[in-house]
Formats: sequence, structure tokens, C-alpha cells
Amino acid sequence: MTIKAKEVLKDKFWIVEENGSKVGTLSAAEECYTYSCGKGTTVFGDFNQLKKHLGKISWSTADSKSKSDYEVHGYPTSCEPFNPMYDVKNRLPLFSKSNKSKSLYCAGYYCIQFEKGWVKSFCPKQITIERYNYSGPFKTDIEMRTELSRVNAKSS
Repeated sequence: MTIKAKEVLKDKFWIVEENGSKVGTLSAAEECYTYSCGKGTTVFGDFNQLKKHLGKISWSTADSKSKSDYEVHGYPTSCEPFNPMYDVKNRLPLFSKSNKSKSLYCAGYYCIQFEKGWVKSFCPKQITIERYNYSGPFKTDIEMRTELSRVNAKSS
């Protein structure tokens, strides 16, 4: 069984998956590696100790597009975009999911404020963005999570 480490921040942070499911995170500092999973956090003095603990690891870099190979105006999409456009007034990259579709989706990552609080969203419908307070679009999941932490702290 091979464990896969997907790079999030170049040479610093990885999501660790086993059989396609997230099992932990791995971070690298100057002198050590830190592996966090459901069983706790372990610090390793060097790469060989880490490799001995985790076993066979396949590494993927942040350069390879893992989440989405499609974009609209520089923002990632959940599927192949049709009819890409840019709403200049609201600064939203929009697309439809098929040639005949009348529903528009917003490319990128968003934080949306529903009645129960702020939630993260990837490529929400334009109508959702129009009905609720939102923050975005963001080009990466990390940018969106940072903003989500900020708005949650502000509303507490």
C-alpha cells in the first residue's frame, strides 16, 4: 500500500493520502519533519526517519494541477467551462457547465455567509452569490481558508 503526499506549499507542506482519502498532513522545517494524523503528531529529525515510519511514499508537486485543469479568467473551475464571461460590475468570473445550460457558476473559491455562519464554497452558482454576503473569488483553497478564518474570527 502506497501513501501519496500531495504538495500544497513547495517543499514545506503536503496533504497525505492513503487509497484516495486524507490521512494526515506533513510539514517540513529547517531541521525536522512533522507528521500529523488522527493518532497524533510525530516529529522526525530527518527524512530517513520519516520514510521509515510512513513506508513507501509517492510525491506529487504543487506544479501539477490536481484539483482542476480548467480555468475561467485565471480562476479554477470544477469542470470544463462553457460560455466563459466576466461580470465587470461584480468582478466575477462566470461560466456554464454545458453549452445549453442557463445556470451560471462563479469560477474560483468563495466564503459565503448563510444564516448559520460562513462556509467555504468552490464554484458556487451565481444566484447564491447574489443572494448572500460573500468574500471572493480566490484562486486557491489556501487563500479562501485564510479569509474564512478571518471572517469567522470577526463575527465571533
